[in-house]
Amino acid sequence: MKRLIGITFLFITTIAGAQTFDTLKDKEMLTKEEGFFDFWYSQEEDKIYLQVDRLDQEFIYVNSLTSGLGSNDIGLDRGKLGKTAIVKFQRAGNKLLLMQPNQDYRANTDNALERRSVEQAFAKSVLFGFEIIDESEKAFLIDFTPFMMRDAYGISKQLKQQKQGTYKVDQSKSALAMQRTKTFPKNTEFEALLTFTGDAEGRNIRSVAPDASNLTVTQHHSFVQLPDDGYQKREFDTRSGANFISYQDYATPIFEPLTKRYIIRHRLEKKNPKAKVSEAKEPIIYYLDPGTPEPVRSALLEGARWWDQAFEAIGYRNAFQVKMLPAEADPMDLRYNMIQWVHRSTRGWSYGASVVDPRTGEILKGHVSLGSLRIRQDFMIAQALMNRPFATSDDNYEPMLDMALARIRQLSAHEVGHTLGFAHNFAASTNADASVMDYPHPNLKLEQNQIDFSEAYDTDIGPWDKVTVAYSYGESNTEQTEKEYLNSVLKQAQDAGLQFISDADARPQGGAHAYAHLWDNAKNASEELNRILELRQKAISNFSEDNIKTGEAYSVLEDVFVPLYFFHRYQTEASVKLIGGLNYNYATKGSDLKPVEMIPRLEQEKALSTVLRTLHAETLAIPKPILDLFPPRAFGYARSRESFKSNTGVSFDALGAAATASDMSLGLLLHPERANRLIQQNALEDSSVSLEQVLRELVEHTFEKKHKSDYLNEVQNSINFNVLKHVMNLSASKRSIPQVKALANETLGELKNSFSKTDSEVSKEMTYRIEKFMEDPEEFKVIPSPAIPDGSPIGSFQCLNE
Repeated sequence: MKRLIGITFLFITTIAGAQTFDTLKDKEMLTKEEGFFDFWYSQEEDKIYLQVDRLDQEFIYVNSLTSGLGSNDIGLDRGKLGKTAIVKFQRAGNKLLLMQPNQDYRANTDNALERRSVEQAFAKSVLFGFEIIDESEKAFLIDFTPFMMRDAYGISKQLKQQKQGTYKVDQSKSALAMQRTKTFPKNTEFEALLTFTGDAEGRNIRSVAPDASNLTVTQHHSFVQLPDDGYQKREFDTRSGANFISYQDYATPIFEPLTKRYIIRHRLEKKNPKAKVSEAKEPIIYYLDPGTPEPVRSALLEGARWWDQAFEAIGYRNAFQVKMLPAEADPMDLRYNMIQWVHRSTRGWSYGASVVDPRTGEILKGHVSLGSLRIRQDFMIAQALMNRPFATSDDNYEPMLDMALARIRQLSAHEVGHTLGFAHNFAASTNADASVMDYPHPNLKLEQNQIDFSEAYDTDIGPWDKVTVAYSYGESNTEQTEKEYLNSVLKQAQDAGLQFISDADARPQGGAHAYAHLWDNAKNASEELNRILELRQKAISNFSEDNIKTGEAYSVLEDVFVPLYFFHRYQTEASVKLIGGLNYNYATKGSDLKPVEMIPRLEQEKALSTVLRTLHAETLAIPKPILDLFPPRAFGYARSRESFKSNTGVSFDALGAAATASDMSLGLLLHPERANRLIQQNALEDSSVSLEQVLRELVEHTFEKKHKSDYLNEVQNSINFNVLKHVMNLSASKRSIPQVKALANETLGELKNSFSKTDSEVSKEMTYRIEKFMEDPEEFKVIPSPAIPDGSPIGSFQCLNE
């Protein structure tokens, strides 16, 4: 909450004599703190007594986690924000109820009876009931301790959902945490150390807890005064790239939309509104976790500060700042926008979350959590791609570190962007990397037979980012109305060729948008995939024992090889989406944006041809000289979730690696929703690519391929078994329309006929599988390939605010 930032001195009184409340007279030494809510702390009882002197006055309540469990999979991280609620104290007999009004259904009108009718129509929530211990003429005294000692964040529920065990708070092992329990003029902060006891059932919880039967975390509660009414709401436009709040306003005239949508943003105003360039009345300031080590610290500061370029473009001077958090400040204090460096046992998400006033959309606190293991993965990607980095010296780490730090700068900007109110823009990578709100894949080049890392990641904010800042924070300097100004911002973006497409439309499994992808590069996805495959092939040919340091186990070399072997995976996702894909916009009437169009046949055919390269044995077979470097795992270096999986016991599974890679491509290419679209598109335009064509070319590039090498033939067999499996999946899927099932079954029949012409054991096995499938498709069970190692550079679909 930027208007509260600053060091505030507390009024702390040790009380042994007269009390405001008679009940406190008999207590031993009490410590009183005065601020937004006054409270007394009894060390002898380990209790907090809260004074409530404002009934029926709304304020903001947020719970969060000061300390976490350290498991990406469980998702209970240090600094994780919980729910934001508007609440108020109400008296009910001898109790005070902490009531949460329903903000989703409202009547914004001066008619009190109309407002009441809506309030009574929808449920409210009582978060807690407090017995009144004492009261004076103007205030009430309650024991606040039970409120703090409960599982407000829902840790037990989350552990149970994650199948990690059944836990509950053990009061005997829990206590108030007074070091960060403080009150200020406009906010009061509370903390409690909670121990959850139970029986550990999951591997994840056992891997991070010293005693998995006793899990101790610190939970934070914030009571915050509502912002004043000086904030101006701004209407949401689907083209803007801004995130939003929404609610139903039942006071809306019948001829206007019932649902109201307003963007979320920080409050920002010029000192001199008439000046072309002005400082802000109160700048937006973010603070970096002082526990962040160098050189990461400098990289995060630099990347986050990129956003000031966008604020400068709309006429602000020094309006966005990033500083180190003062030593005495609490990162969970709602007065501080935070960038935290979060440690976990496994690599995973970074994310940007915000505390938002549910009434208006005003951002009160931005909170970025950056996973510390991300930089190590980027380092390893560079290590795998570099030609013999440790051939002459084990100290040659700077080139790899430089690329990893470049990625961290962009990650810092990306997550801060979410906390400024901005959504992902996954169309930016096909438009000259127009936004840091895309997921970036390293943009590497092959120069003179060497891989060039110098332009791997962005070095500043993109043109789309300036559009979103202009829409969310800009003001017209002319006589334009706000709506005219906002439309002009979006029209300029459209004229510049900038496109905005966000999450669900860009996801690879079933995603339909042909130009919005995760972790891709270049305007033409299939051309870029061809380039990536060439670069990957060169890096594999260079790969050797000199990609690890002297004295490291060869098992480390195998792990370094993983991101190189699967280096093409995300560009494959992007290329597949051209097949049966669509180009569409979040169009509005009058915007001149074309709502939707199919992808031209030639472009789809090029994509299909390139994607089929990822199913060639020559592409997926790991060269024998490299296989000779991968012995069974060394003692102390067991396989992890990011290792190659094996069907061959302790030895390296070369055929399994190829099966895994081909399984990925086939799962995308023969996704039921993609196949359904191909049927529809070919019916609407018979010159478009058909599912029949896709299946025919797939068979030609796999089953009809023969190789002189026995090794390549076995790799091809592994790929072909996967093709058969995915055609069966397509036929059996409940999501496939009948026309898709018919073509899949026709392909299976043709394959069976072709297998009958050969006498190989592989052909007999495939024939057997087809016959068993056709006997009873409902009983068909997929034979899985080894799971693909975790590799998503910073996450998966879970992150709506990644």
